[in-house]
Amino acid sequence: MHRPLLIGTLAAALALAGCNRDAASPDANGQAAPAPGSTADATHAFTPEITAADFAELTRTLASDDFEGRAPGSAGEEKTVEYIRAQYERIGLKPGGADGSWYQTVPMIETTADTATTLRIVGPQGERTLAFGDQMVIGTRTGQAQVSVADSELVFVGYGVDAPEQNWNDYAGLDVKGKTVVMLVNDPGFHAKDAQLFEGDRMTYYGRWTYKFEEAARKGASAALIIHDTPGASYGWDVVKNSWSGAQFDLRAEDDPEPRLPAQGWITGDVARELFSAAGLDLDAQIAAASRRGFRPVPLKATVSFDLASTIAEKSSRNVIGVLPGSERPDEAVIYMGHWDHLGAHEENGEKVIYNGAVDNATGIAGIIEIAERFATAQPAPKRSVAFLAVTLEESGLLGSKYYVAHPSFELSKIAAVINLDAMSVAGPSRDFVVTGMGNSELEDLLKVEAERQGRVLAEEGNPAGGFYFRSDHFNFAKAGVPALYAKGGGDLVDGGTAGGEAAAKDYATRYHQPGDVFRDEWNLEGVVQDLEALYGVGRALADDTTLWPNWYEGNPFKANRDAMMSAQ
Repeated sequence: MHRPLLIGTLAAALALAGCNRDAASPDANGQAAPAPGSTADATHAFTPEITAADFAELTRTLASDDFEGRAPGSAGEEKTVEYIRAQYERIGLKPGGADGSWYQTVPMIETTADTATTLRIVGPQGERTLAFGDQMVIGTRTGQAQVSVADSELVFVGYGVDAPEQNWNDYAGLDVKGKTVVMLVNDPGFHAKDAQLFEGDRMTYYGRWTYKFEEAARKGASAALIIHDTPGASYGWDVVKNSWSGAQFDLRAEDDPEPRLPAQGWITGDVARELFSAAGLDLDAQIAAASRRGFRPVPLKATVSFDLASTIAEKSSRNVIGVLPGSERPDEAVIYMGHWDHLGAHEENGEKVIYNGAVDNATGIAGIIEIAERFATAQPAPKRSVAFLAVTLEESGLLGSKYYVAHPSFELSKIAAVINLDAMSVAGPSRDFVVTGMGNSELEDLLKVEAERQGRVLAEEGNPAGGFYFRSDHFNFAKAGVPALYAKGGGDLVDGGTAGGEAAAKDYATRYHQPGDVFRDEWNLEGVVQDLEALYGVGRALADDTTLWPNWYEGNPFKANRDAMMSAQ
């Protein structure tokens, strides 16, 4: 699951190749050779059903040290995409790329900031230097090896939001050219605890750090800094620090129309409090002021300067696409997707540390492979095509899915729905089925039917302030108008209730984006099987009934795009 950008040093540049590989074809027992260079178990006999044993084998393999944390552009990528392709081929899927291959090449720029970079702040109390990692992180998406900013005025712009439909503009009356904007994470309603502001505790896209940097770039700022706070961000400073260290990836500017700042980053809450205090301002009072309509930008009576040196390299990564062609409408599709990438391996205190990413997101890839095998062996064959899209660069800003949406193998207007699997629940069966961003689309009506068959109810995510709907790959499809569902096991466990669910969530929070996210034999995978069966049922209904064209619920901001594409069709 995506948070601030990717961590990890990369191996040598990836040698791209076609679909003629050395992996063996499956045998009569459903066995397949592992990808080249892997020590995956070649003796496991997969079954047509969705089973805990099959799911465990797939997850254990993808999260093994052999795959080196699955960093894009690394030797771990080569093993990963080969393994996924081998599973697709074993199952009997067809290559799903627009060019007839299993792969879609995603051009990318790799940028590694010099961690010796400092921010020099000069204000009423003299000069202060902020260190990379412990006090701030900063990077560039420009592709430039050197970015320098000198004596740029610091201005607090509240939440950094310009939303006319909300009658809200944090940039009102401010010319930010040449300035560095400082802003809060999340939405006004979150810190104000006001359900009438934006969507209250539930984060909107305006609360996402990606939006804030994009808006600052549109306004013409020289740089932007977000003030970190753990409740507002839904993750601690360590996640920010780890995720912005090492190689960062982006699409090439020509493949991404969104504006880019010369430099962008984060500062800790403690640094922000001292910065505001030096300007004679109270941070808490400014947060309160910024959470009310009518807020105006506040100068921080200080300037920032820095010389950001970065190592730049042009590389490529790959999406892996398999498809089960529809028997009647092969040009129409239901897409199951998940991201295969994680944070790779890098040096820490002189030792190689691997970020295996077992839950995030070996589980999601295992899930789409299990669903693919269920579809491939079920009779009758689906009327619509069912595609299985394993995307790259999610941890770098949902880049692989963004590239696919810009270069789809199915016309977006012919995609009935997208179902995303990201960080599956391994805590056991639950009485509820959590729909992230609940209340978005008619796909929830189909899921409700499947959940009720299992004696379960749909529920909203436990932390709507986290904005998780905007933090995984389905969101790029949603922005384009394609209805997208992101749902998984809930927090009311059959064995342990809500207390058990909370304990499981807290336990995983200590391992999220950390080396501790590894496969564990003690996982209870009965709930995953149940979740996959329900998500299979949703896709099966859509693949069999070609009259179904789900839409967004009335009032959803993505509905206009869906209406336009369906009208054109």
